[in-house]
Amino acid sequence: MEFTKKDLNKTLWVKRENQEKNRKRYKVDATGLILWRLAVDIANKLAGKDKSYLSGFWDAWSYVIVENAWKFIVKWNNKLKQKKYYTYSGYKWNLRSISLDELIQKNPTKALWYAVRGMLPKNKLRDSRMKRLKLVVDTTTKYDNFKPVNLYK
Repeated sequence: MEFTKKDLNKTLWVKRENQEKNRKRYKVDATGLILWRLAVDIANKLAGKDKSYLSGFWDAWSYVIVENAWKFIVKWNNKLKQKKYYTYSGYKWNLRSISLDELIQKNPTKALWYAVRGMLPKNKLRDSRMKRLKLVVDTTTKYDNFKPVNLYK
């Protein structure tokens, strides 16, 4: 069921029950895909950019399952050294940084997680959207009972 407006001068209000009925699950195999292009497509699905009832304060309720989440490609080699991720614990002199190259060696799925998180809107819904991103190191049949749709055909 697709939601459309008959009168374009009125705001479309979709009930939460209808949103949950139309929840979609997408599956992606990240083998050979470029990191940032993959992150853009995942962020668009999590934010609900493909929904007709898109709004900044509604959640799209879409799930994205990424299989082989460590087999992505970083296009530019200098980006591996230049891109830094920072964490700060709140204590004085405790700002830590890690380059993309070190992060991929240490925890490769975290690099994709950071890329998707950075591309989502910075609001209260970002954490709930990130919870619906499932990163799997290998292929899995754990989520097949939800009948996910392939993001790339």
